[in-house]
Amino acid sequence: MEQELLNYALIIMLGGLLSLGLSFYALFRLYNTPGGVYYCVATFLASMFGFSYLFELLSTTLKSTWFWLRAEYVFLPFIPAFTLLMCCAYVGYRPKRWMYGILFAIPLSTVIMQHTNELHHLYYTSLHLSTDTPFPVSRIEHGPYFYVHSIYLYVCLAIGVLLLINQARQVRLRFRLQIFAMVAGLLTPVIASLFYVSGQSMYGIDLGPVFISVSFIFHSIALFRYRMFNVAPIARDIVFESMADGVLVINENDVVVDYNHAMKELMLGVTSNLIGRSMADVLQDRPELKELVDAGQDCEYIGWYENVRYCYRIRFSPVFGKNSAQVGRIIHVSDMTEQANLQDQLQYLADTDGHTRLFNKTAFMYRAQQELDRIARRGGHLSMIMFDIDEFKQVNDTFGHEAGDVALLYLAEAVREYADDYMLAGRYGGDEFVLCMPGSDLDAACELAEKLRRHITDGEIAVDHERLCITSSFGVTSVYIAPGEQEISIPLLIRQADQALYASKRSGRNRVQVYEEIGISSEVGGAG
Repeated sequence: MEQELLNYALIIMLGGLLSLGLSFYALFRLYNTPGGVYYCVATFLASMFGFSYLFELLSTTLKSTWFWLRAEYVFLPFIPAFTLLMCCAYVGYRPKRWMYGILFAIPLSTVIMQHTNELHHLYYTSLHLSTDTPFPVSRIEHGPYFYVHSIYLYVCLAIGVLLLINQARQVRLRFRLQIFAMVAGLLTPVIASLFYVSGQSMYGIDLGPVFISVSFIFHSIALFRYRMFNVAPIARDIVFESMADGVLVINENDVVVDYNHAMKELMLGVTSNLIGRSMADVLQDRPELKELVDAGQDCEYIGWYENVRYCYRIRFSPVFGKNSAQVGRIIHVSDMTEQANLQDQLQYLADTDGHTRLFNKTAFMYRAQQELDRIARRGGHLSMIMFDIDEFKQVNDTFGHEAGDVALLYLAEAVREYADDYMLAGRYGGDEFVLCMPGSDLDAACELAEKLRRHITDGEIAVDHERLCITSSFGVTSVYIAPGEQEISIPLLIRQADQALYASKRSGRNRVQVYEEIGISSEVGGAG
């Protein structure tokens, strides 16, 4: 056997074996995936066509050549149809039922025309073996219907390639690579067959079956390197990318292996590609979030980026391998910022007095109790101040309720001016205000109360172009809470401050009075 012929035969045989192997792989591993069943049939048909052409190439008589040529056309005409169906299924397009009839009508007619060629010679006008080549090669003069089949083949493959390329424009790099590998595999034998049809191939050998070997190398890359069909079909990618929640997949070494577009949007400040990077690298500027990821427990996370608060709900799901061993984790991240902001607004409205914008009574009592419980665990001082507007009813009766509202706002602004961030300020009811001072002793509470009293006394309120002066009376109480002490309560301290306030009223108003266990002390500040 001529060495050149042996080389061609080995290449075709290897291509057929590779194609057959891919067909069996698709049968057992890809049958239920989008496009998998069509890929299985197409590779099987290509394998049978390759083996048939191998025997045609090795034939030394016209009779055996004609036999194997007919065998080729049992498989070849249907390869374009199943290839196109594979591409349609892969991109998620389902042809109409009538399209299947058109798609298979031409292959069936090609089989009939080729096998009955002796009756009409519309497919081949002549067939003989060459005598001017180192080994016998079939010389075929093609009839008009051969070109019908050729046009059909090129149109099907062109549509399939266009579908894949169009889909590649809508997906990320990883999926583009698998698509381009498959496209290269589809185009390789087509380009080679053009040389045969145009008469440019060496010795007139059909290079299409020869280049099937190269074609299936590309198919193998698409299947095994980029995991076409079974790991990341386009249908899966569309769903994955359209999810509102962020999804991040990491392996057992906490290295990112996949993520969707929503996750990239949530990873504020991270602009580079995440795949292949460790979570320690990705979250190097957010150590608190890294701790949550390491813990792997469902949780809520509040973070800040460029002075804007973001709230996330984080959930974890394990990824198991074939042996039920965990090989990674899926991190689901839901953006709860809008809901958290709405919840904060609702909570603010529920906790805030509508007129003064201080805490209302219920919210003040709850938060003051929280501060008391916190101090009781380690010990410390807690002081309480209660005050109101002197002769508030007279202010309303003389100047109207509008003047009373302005006076309340005046006191609220004074509280906001003098109270620090650690104090709790609330409107207890009517014209009564209350201040809770965690960590402050009696001297600090009396000093603040006196500052407020002087500020209110020295100021003026404008009501309908009139100037109104008001005063306030203050009651102060303070206690030291030993670690673990449970006897003290917020209602008790409120009651003590209230008693001191009324003692201030009885003493002439516009002064600060201090509550003591034995009674009520003398005034701290006077009406001067």
